[in-house]
Amino acid sequence: MSSDALRLNDPWLVAVWPGMGHVALNAGYYLLAKLGMDVVAELEAGDLFDVDHVEVKAGVIQPGRRARNRFFVWSDPEERRDLVVFLGEAQPPLGKYPFCKQLISYSRKLGVERVLTFAAMATRMHPRKRSRVFGAATDQDSLQELRRLELEILNEGQISGLNGVLLGAAAEAGLRGACLLGEMPHVFAQIPFPKASLAILEVFATMTGQELDFTELSEQAQIVEDQLAELLGDSEASEEEPDGEDEEEPEVPPPEPDRLSSNDTDRIERLFDQARRDRKKAFELKQLLDRLGVFKDYEDRFLDLFKKAG
Repeated sequence: MSSDALRLNDPWLVAVWPGMGHVALNAGYYLLAKLGMDVVAELEAGDLFDVDHVEVKAGVIQPGRRARNRFFVWSDPEERRDLVVFLGEAQPPLGKYPFCKQLISYSRKLGVERVLTFAAMATRMHPRKRSRVFGAATDQDSLQELRRLELEILNEGQISGLNGVLLGAAAEAGLRGACLLGEMPHVFAQIPFPKASLAILEVFATMTGQELDFTELSEQAQIVEDQLAELLGDSEASEEEPDGEDEEEPEVPPPEPDRLSSNDTDRIERLFDQARRDRKKAFELKQLLDRLGVFKDYEDRFLDLFKKAG
């Protein structure tokens, strides 16, 4: 993993991992697609990651595969601020802090000035309500910035996993940082909730001064909102925080087994072809793969779309 050939302009780092509601990953993938980012490096984590399962396809057991961790870069054509996105497929079960220090070390070689992580905040919000964005920062200047943006400040508590640990490592290295947490209904914690991803990215766009087209993400958020509200039965909502009381959760039907029709396969291939020519089509492709429940089967091929041409 080398940074010698990269010359970035005042870059910020955004780091995302899998988590509740796919909030962070969905936001990260949207940035990759809409900015047409290039993969530039892969973080070799060695034995920090193990193989805890193998895939079976058509009755054949596939070789074991460790989680991959990749850096993507966008160079601002207006030369204001470049962007680095780190996308991790999983969090290491052990050695989280050494892993984060390794990530920060490479980021500093790229010239990264600030570190942001995205995450979900599960509350009793109704799907129809606006997703608030909560925030916590590594320093007073960043905290004041979050207040000026009228975020809900996370005054006490914990940020679990690498979303928080990375910021601890950033603070130790003298880098400014913040975590942006998008609000989602806790009763649907295992279901993708793009409205929270959208809320985070709107705040991020304001912080960076970056103009982003949110059309597709807004449409996706509206579709999911309608589906979840119908499932709940459009009752009046409360935005109170969880109070520990038992609450009956709606039963969410399990996804159907993955069986792609020839039409599905054809549409996937058409979108792959379009995304190779125009990376802004990549998010539409990801939406389709998510809807069909087969993104994991295509994940490496999808991320290969962001390799530099030539």
